[in-house]
Amino acid sequence: MKTMKKVQQGFTLIELMIVVAIIGILAAVALPAYQDYTVRAKISEVLLAMSSCRTSVTEVFQSGNALPAADDAAWGCTTGTGAATKQVAELHVSAAGVITAKTATGLGGTADGKVVSMAPSSTAAGTFTAAVAGTNIAGWRCGLTADGTDMPAKYLPSSCRGVY
Repeated sequence: MKTMKKVQQGFTLIELMIVVAIIGILAAVALPAYQDYTVRAKISEVLLAMSSCRTSVTEVFQSGNALPAADDAAWGCTTGTGAATKQVAELHVSAAGVITAKTATGLGGTADGKVVSMAPSSTAAGTFTAAVAGTNIAGWRCGLTADGTDMPAKYLPSSCRGVY
């Protein structure tokens, strides 16, 4: 009778170690990117909270003779801590119509308690002219430090990195 050689079964230790090393390297690269992505998603919710206020501020500029005072109910949106959500601690509108939102804690990274701002412009994108009462709002600039934003740029969505 012929004896058959026993066929090798399974993986060797070195093959398993190579696979574990590759998975470790991929995880080391992917985890920080995923964490930034989740923070950016939460910041986009902050921008959504600001966008409802942006609509009413635009209407005030287009129809008003004089602009309301800062955080006045005449701006047409809830301000202060009354506008708080899971991602927004407070929302404000300045006398010039600049909307600022302070983020809540628990967003992750260095995004906790930071400010994101949106300012109305009466000129097209690319340039910026402060809007005055009775004029059309041609665009908004978002995420600039000149308006009070102190949120790290890596967390801001691409739509909130300048004039649009």
